[in-house]
Formats: sequence, C-alpha cells, structure tokens
Amino acid sequence: MPRRVSLLAVPIVMAATVAAAGSPEPDLEAERAALVRLDKAWAQAAAAKDLEKVLSFWADDARVIPPGQPAVIGKEALRQYVSGAFAVPGFAIQWETSEFVVSAKADVAYGIGTNSVSVNGPDGKSITEHGRSVTVWRKDPSGAWKCVVDIWNAAPQAAVPR
Repeated sequence: MPRRVSLLAVPIVMAATVAAAGSPEPDLEAERAALVRLDKAWAQAAAAKDLEKVLSFWADDARVIPPGQPAVIGKEALRQYVSGAFAVPGFAIQWETSEFVVSAKADVAYGIGTNSVSVNGPDGKSITEHGRSVTVWRKDPSGAWKCVVDIWNAAPQAAVPR
C-alpha cells in the first residue's frame, strides 16, 4: 500500500514542478516602468486633445468616475464625455502619477497621482481645480496595459493661516 501512494504522488509532484518552472516571475520594475511611460503618453495625448489616442488607453469596459457626476462606462460613453470636455472653452488637463503598484502576477496595477483641470470662468479668465487621482489598470488578452477605473476628487484646500 505505501508503494501505491508514492507512485500516485509522483505525477502530482512532477506537475507542480513543471508548473512552477514554466512560469517565470514577472519583472515588476519593468511593468512599473511601462505603466509610467504609458501614463505620460496618455497625459500628452490629453494635453493635445487627441480624442482617439486618449480613448486608446482605456479598456472597452472602463469606468470613469468624475467628482459629483455619475460613472461613465464604456468606450462610447467615454468618447462623448471626453469630446464634451475638450469642447469646453479653456479646457486643459494635466496629471502626474507619482506611484504605481503592480500585483505579484503583473496583471493588475494601480496608480496614485495628482491632476489639474482648467476651464474659462464666466468672466473668461482661466479657473484651475487641483485634484487627486487613482487609476486601476489590467492587462488585456494581448498583454497590453489598459486603464479600467479612473477616479479623482478635489485636492484638500491649503490651510488658511490665522
């Protein structure tokens, strides 16, 4: 009986060994660097108001959650949202993601950063709002990183000295 158990254990041990050897550890620093490059290219596309390029960074099922507004879900809704923003007089957006955290499997990541959005006020002068942002990224079936959740809110007001 002990011999039968040990013979049954051989295929299990071999399968576990092959599985462990067949999947190399992802290079998390390389993935983080790729996300930094993507995020900078995305910010440049937004600054240039390149609608198609901006849309290309979101997954087809992405959710954008703007402050005080309903979620914008999916590429067509995002197209309408972004083109509407680009049409606002004086609209400008910029952001910088200061940190990316990549999962151990390198298939999901999140970024934390700051942003600023400017528009013309009623008097025609530029008004800028500063915010904080979080993006969630996942790899699509081709291995490309795509943003799946994009949310931001207002940055805290600076303390007023008394």
